[in-house]
Amino acid sequence: MAMLIPYGQRVTPDDPTVSSRGLMRPRPAGRALRLTIAALLTVWFALPLVPLLLWFFADRWSVPAVLPTEWGFDGVNSAIANGAVPAFGRSIVLALVVAAIATPLGAMAARALTRGAVPFPRLVSGILLAPLALPAFVAVMGLTVVLLRARVPGLVGVVILLVAAALPYTVYTMRVAYAAHDLAYEEEARTLGASRWHVLWRVHLPLVAPGLARSAFLAFLVGWSDYVITVLVGGGTIVTLPLLVASFASGVGNDAVVAVLSVSAIVPPLVLLLALGRFGRRYPTATFLHGPTASQSPKGSP
Repeated sequence: MAMLIPYGQRVTPDDPTVSSRGLMRPRPAGRALRLTIAALLTVWFALPLVPLLLWFFADRWSVPAVLPTEWGFDGVNSAIANGAVPAFGRSIVLALVVAAIATPLGAMAARALTRGAVPFPRLVSGILLAPLALPAFVAVMGLTVVLLRARVPGLVGVVILLVAAALPYTVYTMRVAYAAHDLAYEEEARTLGASRWHVLWRVHLPLVAPGLARSAFLAFLVGWSDYVITVLVGGGTIVTLPLLVASFASGVGNDAVVAVLSVSAIVPPLVLLLALGRFGRRYPTATFLHGPTASQSPKGSP
């Protein structure tokens, strides 16, 4: 016989009034299966990092040995001596600049396409997504000639092309966000007397903040991991961390240095990914309205 729960009472899975077979309590078999799948996925993604971490602290690792024969920090010292710190800083700055430009551009384009404010939306969408369909080498070679004839500086050209490469990701991510965005909140705020600037900062941006964070993360990855555009357009004058990794990986006997540089390249995206996950859990929805919520409204009110 089902048990009636009073209106307004908060029910938790640990409540003794809730049956152990209720919908709020997960089944043991399903929970065990999810934990097993999560553990297997964790091992799958972490296993390739084990050799890198071992080489990070290895001075020598002979072929027959299972573990490094000599431990130390020669790889770290060699990487620092060969410009790893400046290259790391250039990559960070370049990725942040690309994210700072591509994210608002993608958001504005996605908002215009979603609201139907752009003529020929399919054509515009195809142009914005074209960098994904074209091979990166072919697209960069053609645009490099144009930038050279226009006498655009190498750094500016690299930023322009990286922003163009990041736009498909930001536009697509923000189109998904705006597809679920309800304009009624903004219209209600305008009806209550809020200005456009107030609506933008207090209503619009809090609602689309998760989408903006995901777009910025993808744009950051484009600028952080790029190699082709930086080499061809920068002409070797802009030495980033991916260029340094490729340079040492092409030689022989640089395993420790490559491991140090590779681990350094993994850290910033991983930190941002963890921060993005924490941000999504902490702010699942935007809270910008003051006053009582639906659960706190007086009885009898609609």
